Amino acid sequence: MEEKHVDTKRILDYLTDLEAHNEREWYHANKEEHKRANQEFEDLIQSLIFRIGKTDSSILHNVPKELTFKLVRDTRYSNDKSPYNPSFRAHISSKGKQPIPVGYFIVIKPNGRSFLGGGLFADMFKEATTMVRDYIVQHGEEWERIIGDPSFLKYFTVKGEVLKNVPRGYDKEHPEAEYLKYKSWYLEYPITDKQITDENFVTFATQIYEAMQPFHAFLNKALEKFEMPMRP
Repeated sequence: MEEKHVDTKRILDYLTDLEAHNEREWYHANKEEHKRANQEFEDLIQSLIFRIGKTDSSILHNVPKELTFKLVRDTRYSNDKSPYNPSFRAHISSKGKQPIPVGYFIVIKPNGRSFLGGGLFADMFKEATTMVRDYIVQHGEEWERIIGDPSFLKYFTVKGEVLKNVPRGYDKEHPEAEYLKYKSWYLEYPITDKQITDENFVTFATQIYEAMQPFHAFLNKALEKFEMPMRP
């Protein structure tokens, strides 16, 4: 398969309109435009799979439409009752869009709220958090080399929900004690609307994602034996 030309402006235009008319009537009246914008997004994901796959072949088998998330919001427990999240999102990993193994996350949201992400976002899996903490304890020097590498620091700082203190059972004096406080370890690289609509966006995004790969390799080694809980 060849890469298709992607009209990223169409993606942004549709999401901008959806945000301005976030109601079911407008959404259903503009189903065709949604379909076209969504196809452009899937073509973008396919292009990223091809490009990233040159250095990470574990993702090449993925089908774009299986990696994307729905626009529909669950409003049951939210004060914001708008029915749609005006963003296109996808996660590309060796096992598709599930959060573990970690992979390449993309969010396109108009007005400068888009980003390229990676790492472990899923702090609801306590076992995964424990696995990563234990691996950092055992491989602290490797962790430090990865997150201190100039090619990493050029784009990222490690983000995540952080506890006030080092959790019980871990050495407060460990050289990586600050990172043992984390419940998740992820990366976010903000991107502008102008960058998204640039003709070289796929090349640029691939460069950012490739800079994440040593970080991902570390986390995925830590999470090698993690099993996703079965849904009830």
